[in-house]
Amino acid sequence: MGGAEDVGGTGPVVPERKPLALSASRASDFQRCPLQYRFRAVDRIPEPRTRAQVLGTVVHSVLEELYGLEQSERAPQRASQLVPGAVERFYEVEGGEEVVPLEGRDEFQSDVAAMVAGLYGVEDPQRFSPASCEQYLVTATSAGTPLHGYLDRVDLAPTGEVRVVDYKTGKPPHPRFQDQAMFQMRFYALMYQRVHGVLPAQLKLIYLKNGSWLTLTPDLATMVETESTLDALWTEIEEAGRTGDFRPRTSKLCGWCDHQALCPAFGGTPPEYPGWPGSRVVPVDAPNLLAGDQRTEERS
Repeated sequence: MGGAEDVGGTGPVVPERKPLALSASRASDFQRCPLQYRFRAVDRIPEPRTRAQVLGTVVHSVLEELYGLEQSERAPQRASQLVPGAVERFYEVEGGEEVVPLEGRDEFQSDVAAMVAGLYGVEDPQRFSPASCEQYLVTATSAGTPLHGYLDRVDLAPTGEVRVVDYKTGKPPHPRFQDQAMFQMRFYALMYQRVHGVLPAQLKLIYLKNGSWLTLTPDLATMVETESTLDALWTEIEEAGRTGDFRPRTSKLCGWCDHQALCPAFGGTPPEYPGWPGSRVVPVDAPNLLAGDQRTEERS
């Protein structure tokens, strides 16, 4: 019967395109390759989920459930008991067999269990309770750059100090790239400071695969520099959005990109540019209004 029509019968209804805000993953996309940012945030071209992404998602769900238990219940054995249920939900609710075939389910579940167990090599969940898990924040810099994202965990010391924690299921970065890895954490610290008026005393990245971690103690100068970097980046993004000039930037990571067939650097042609939807900061209770952030990408 064709497309939907408006009430007055004047023609097809064009779905509203949601305004954009900057997440840590999309900021990294634009820094790495502006065209990849366009494909993901503006065109919103679907990408197949990877095993690494869903592994991170399931592990995070187990850890969130673990910290939802009473403090005394968070023994390693109890944590391991949460794994089968999380894997079952992944297959039943999210159609997991499309990413991890059923014949690979046992190995996948073992990998989830190993990641969860890896947390106990870094800290003892029975010794403290987080202030929050999976906290969603929406804010803006003082210059108006819209920001949003999820904080895996926020800890609050009895003396009032705040620690922001992020879990990773991938390999720790080479020392040369540790600063790049902490960019995401500085992004989170800035959001937390803007929303709560408190600068986190510590940022901690936990690599569950080998039980290692990275920490950073941010200061006001670091936050000023981070805010300036994000403002400059958003200015570039908005300019590219107005002109449609999102140029590809090739690197060794191109081999992992799902959009090579559409990339001019590889002989492809991008789809017709849909136009820039603009930006807007939305209320904290309306995260679905912000397009362009794939939460699973920050899990690995």
